[in-house]
Amino acid sequence: MAEIPTAAISRLVTYLRILEQLELQDVSRTSSTDLAERAGVTAFQVRKDLAYFGRFGTRGMGYTVPILKRELVRVLGLNRTWNVVIVGVGRLGQAIANYPGASDYQFQYVGLFDVNPDLIGTQVRGLRVQHLDTLRDFTQTQTVDMGFLAVPPDRAQDAAQSLADASVKGILNFAPTVIQPRTIERPGHTDLSDEWRGVIVENVDFLAGMKRLAFYILNPHLKDAPTPEDPA
Repeated sequence: MAEIPTAAISRLVTYLRILEQLELQDVSRTSSTDLAERAGVTAFQVRKDLAYFGRFGTRGMGYTVPILKRELVRVLGLNRTWNVVIVGVGRLGQAIANYPGASDYQFQYVGLFDVNPDLIGTQVRGLRVQHLDTLRDFTQTQTVDMGFLAVPPDRAQDAAQSLADASVKGILNFAPTVIQPRTIERPGHTDLSDEWRGVIVENVDFLAGMKRLAFYILNPHLKDAPTPEDPA
């Protein structure tokens, strides 16, 4: 498979959301032009993004909405259950735990962890909050695919390390700070420590988004323009 830009994966998620909306409206067919208009990109970009993963439509006839939706669900890995723990069960962590859409995509919360003694033992959405020190033991008996970090910035690095030590391979970081994987100095180069091998970190930085938005409101002419559509 060719190298796939990160932005293309983000657009696939957008296309899937559009297809779900179309399905709710009983729309059975769509086109790259229609998807492009709804997603704010070009038809060429839609076709290019989908082409990374195969051929899903018929030239001149477009796409069957349920079929394309099913294929994007498969491509994105949303046709299986993903077990998730939340580290940090303050207001943000509880809001994430109570977000209603996660289960629609097979994301299943299986554990909540914190270090605040006032929260340990309390329950959120039927799950008991456990101390972060027990996370590694927890993952010995319960499969955990992802960990969501909803902790203060000064605690994010240690919390992320706890997830890596517990062999959790996906970290969604809501703290406005950069997570630094632990490294080891070896002769002639620096390498990732064993527990960080294969760990993927995604950052969700609300403040960064607000700052970008402020800049582009003041400088709308600097916002990236869509790629011109191909002549085909």
